[in-house]
Amino acid sequence: MKKNWDVVVVGSRVAGAATALQLARAGARVLCLDRTRRGSDTLSTHALMRAGVLLLDRWGVLPAITAAGTPAIRRTLFDYGSDGRVAISIKPAAGVDALYAPRRTLLDAALVDAAESAGATMDFGVTVTGLHRTGDRVDGVTVRRGGRDRVIRAGLVIGADGRESVVARQAPAAVTAAGRNAAVYLYSYWADLPADGYEWLYRPGFSAGVIPTGGGLCCLFVGGAAPDMAAALRQHGGPAQAYRRLADRAGLADRLAEATRAESVRHVRGLPAGYLRRAHGPGWALVGDAGHWLDPISTHGITSALRDVELFGRGPVDEYERTRDRLSVPMLRAADEIAGHRWDMDRLRVLLGTMASAMSDEVDELMMGALEAHGR
Repeated sequence: MKKNWDVVVVGSRVAGAATALQLARAGARVLCLDRTRRGSDTLSTHALMRAGVLLLDRWGVLPAITAAGTPAIRRTLFDYGSDGRVAISIKPAAGVDALYAPRRTLLDAALVDAAESAGATMDFGVTVTGLHRTGDRVDGVTVRRGGRDRVIRAGLVIGADGRESVVARQAPAAVTAAGRNAAVYLYSYWADLPADGYEWLYRPGFSAGVIPTGGGLCCLFVGGAAPDMAAALRQHGGPAQAYRRLADRAGLADRLAEATRAESVRHVRGLPAGYLRRAHGPGWALVGDAGHWLDPISTHGITSALRDVELFGRGPVDEYERTRDRLSVPMLRAADEIAGHRWDMDRLRVLLGTMASAMSDEVDELMMGALEAHGR
């Protein structure tokens, strides 16, 4: 079979759809494959940081997010319990005057629509079962649909297929940096829950967050180290009860008494510790969670994925990997320690400062890259 595509992207969530969008705009013939249905929901903390909003705006996708009623976030609150509270205003910078936390049914669909408008072919309900090689070089994928297998050839295969990436596993992509901690989380959505922008709440041994998203809802999560969360689940009789008790302990009882839980409580367990994987090899590359995973406590997964798509689009791939790792390693280490939930408040503030500094560095990198591209 002849090569039909310049690029096959495996996965059409945030990283995959954004990659298809960027490459199609650059003139490549792009096929993006996903085993799920179009517009399906997925696990997410929703919160976009400045770099993520910057890129959605640069790519022309942000208007779809705001037009759908996603609230603008102009304040972040850090609540340390008896150790005090710190509120930070989101000041206009790098062309961004607010943050946003869209539902994934909205964000992923907006990126898919933009990719299709750019000329990419988006195909859903297709399972990628493996990589195809000629010699040592990957030159396509094997797929299954309706019980039938076939090979699709391409000059480059990009894995954007998440933590359990088929592309990463079969490449194989070595892990180059890894954390040690993986927290467990409970989350749900609430109507009529007042929120002062993003709210991050920290207590000894556990953490919580309130994230205003679309449809008049807030995502509220609680989390902690796996042994502590397992104990809470046993003590309180299950996810819904433990979720409410931990939220109450975080100081949210009064607000929740006047709010309405709009969806079931979701129990997120068994996630890997943070990692970086080798980002490329002969005929293949990785973007998004396939190549780089942060514990959800970072609330930076979507932003990291969008950032890495932008970096990949600059080329060459060696430089993409070096820049990705330089920006990611400090954040990975800080998020991993936070996910362990064994900090005191003084240490936590240091770790959050490291996260904030890393986020500033990635914005600087994206702005510098745009200026260099404009200069060329």
